[in-house]
Amino acid sequence: MNETLKTLIERRSVRSYKKEQIKKEELDRVLTAGLWAPTGMNRQHTRFVAVTDPATVKKLSQMNAAVMGSSSDPFYGAPAVIIVFGDSNVYTYVEDGSLAMGNMMNAAHAIGLGSCWIHRAREMFESDEGRALMAKWGIPESYKGIGNCILGYIDAPPADRPRIEGRIITV
Repeated sequence: MNETLKTLIERRSVRSYKKEQIKKEELDRVLTAGLWAPTGMNRQHTRFVAVTDPATVKKLSQMNAAVMGSSSDPFYGAPAVIIVFGDSNVYTYVEDGSLAMGNMMNAAHAIGLGSCWIHRAREMFESDEGRALMAKWGIPESYKGIGNCILGYIDAPPADRPRIEGRIITV
């Protein structure tokens, strides 16, 4: 089978990570895949904040948990997270950011990393604390959080789930 198709078919959302930090080269490869994701009219407006600092990852996880009214770790112990932002002035900002998330998760799998899309980035960065982080990172106010791409080495691989039948209609 073609390696690209194999990656697309075999990638799974990982929810169990080793504590070991990923290598900078691995993070850079994943980020490059995000940069090359398609965007509407090739606007290339998506921005990425890559976080490997343990204290900042923990803070982001706590912010995400607070959106749910929880104290659990929604980042599942992953040592790295890439926050994807899109410019809300661009009509396709959600779609563009989503394509970047998909590219990065597939790239992570291709190089042996686990990943998972963690939602609630929009809510996280609509808070005062989130807006302060965006300002610190130089992200303009018009940008909205699209998703959190958590990354790390897989501790426990997820089980395969069969695909639900009847989802394809050929005309």
